[in-house]
Amino acid sequence: MKTVVVIGGGITGLTTMHYLQKLKKQKDLDINLILVEKDEQLGGKIKTVHDEEFIIEAGADSMVARHESVMPLVQDLQLEEQLVYNATGISYIYTNDELHPIPADTIFGIPTSVESLYNSSLVSEEGKQAALKDLETKNETFTKESSIGSFLEYFLGKELVEKQIAPVLSGVYSGNIYELTLASTLPYLLDYKNKFGSIIKGLEENKKQFQGASDKKFISFNAGLSTIINKIEEKLKECTILKGVQTTSVRKVDEKYQLTFSNHDPLEADYVVLSTPHDVTQHLLNNEQLDRDFNDFKNSSLISIYLGFDIPDEELPADGTGFIVSENSNLNCNACTWTSRKWEHTSANHNLLVRLFYKSSSEVYSSLKKMDEEELVEAALQDIHKSLGLHGKPKTVQVTNWDDLMPNYHLNHSQAVNSLTENMSDLYPNVILAGCSYYGVGIGACIKNGQDTAEEIVSRVTI
Repeated sequence: MKTVVVIGGGITGLTTMHYLQKLKKQKDLDINLILVEKDEQLGGKIKTVHDEEFIIEAGADSMVARHESVMPLVQDLQLEEQLVYNATGISYIYTNDELHPIPADTIFGIPTSVESLYNSSLVSEEGKQAALKDLETKNETFTKESSIGSFLEYFLGKELVEKQIAPVLSGVYSGNIYELTLASTLPYLLDYKNKFGSIIKGLEENKKQFQGASDKKFISFNAGLSTIINKIEEKLKECTILKGVQTTSVRKVDEKYQLTFSNHDPLEADYVVLSTPHDVTQHLLNNEQLDRDFNDFKNSSLISIYLGFDIPDEELPADGTGFIVSENSNLNCNACTWTSRKWEHTSANHNLLVRLFYKSSSEVYSSLKKMDEEELVEAALQDIHKSLGLHGKPKTVQVTNWDDLMPNYHLNHSQAVNSLTENMSDLYPNVILAGCSYYGVGIGACIKNGQDTAEEIVSRVTI
């Protein structure tokens, strides 16, 4: 019998185990499955909190419905009847001390037509004229490994990128767009530019594809996103789950691996999946030959603050679901989701629930990091007052500090992954790296990574 140990009980580790168990049954495999998680609760960055009348997602709040791996897993777990979809509405950018709607017919703030460009209240006439350069300038130098910020600015102009596109893309991908590649964000933009001669024309030609995905784009569950975590755990009947167990080392001993723990007896494994943040994995392996590779990966931080009020959410601007903050704003937050408007199931009495995001990329983050919870809540209340003109003492507060836990994909990320995996295969055959440190930060990407990892292990077991 072969033993497979997965370290890390976040969504990637859990889906790895889910598909390993499924393949074990299908192929009648003689394998022993063990999942190890240092916390008492599974889920990693998926954590639902029920407080008063509110459902609060302390980590990720939803999954992208159209991702290829999401719905098959939901169906596997028989959770279709518990699905909820996001409400659609206007998203805003907060700039010059007021909310401006992100123009209709844009994708991540990028116009899908000349008309959409001219309808923007965020960009000056000069900025709009500069963006028209895209219609006549050929691409001769940019590849998918180029910076998406540099690519967009070259063809669409600095003002449109700075005022309308960058706030959206930076919010979605949690990083500076000049340090992110096209490959790791929106690779199809390069294809559109090369095929149609214009980013705008390319988006216009493919508008139906994006419009079809705009309604019911995101999904969660009526009891919160942790539903999927709890259901996977419930169905892992043929897997030993060790919660509250801290892994301390992974060592190669002959053809097997010795795993040690601070509060559990050692385990011996034939295959190991390290579904842990890259710096944790580096510590567990403790191999100087890999330090250079691991040190190429970067993390960032995020503070998330929920405020629930005894105020009807109808007092928010009509048809809005939240805003992103431009640079040089008078707000400290980087974005604000009107959660009770975007997700109706999160507020039983339809009262106002908002979530504010404070990212380490912000100039004010260093001062925010020094604040205690009371001071952070006061800073959040000031942002709500300035942006929405609302006063009131919150009845519910949830502050979550994701300190150095948000993967930050830089221009050399893919090269770092390739180098690390190549060296791992030489030094630690049958130890597989998994998770958002390497293969995508969205839940859909993590599910796909988990499924691929399970299939890779089974292919090795059955050789």
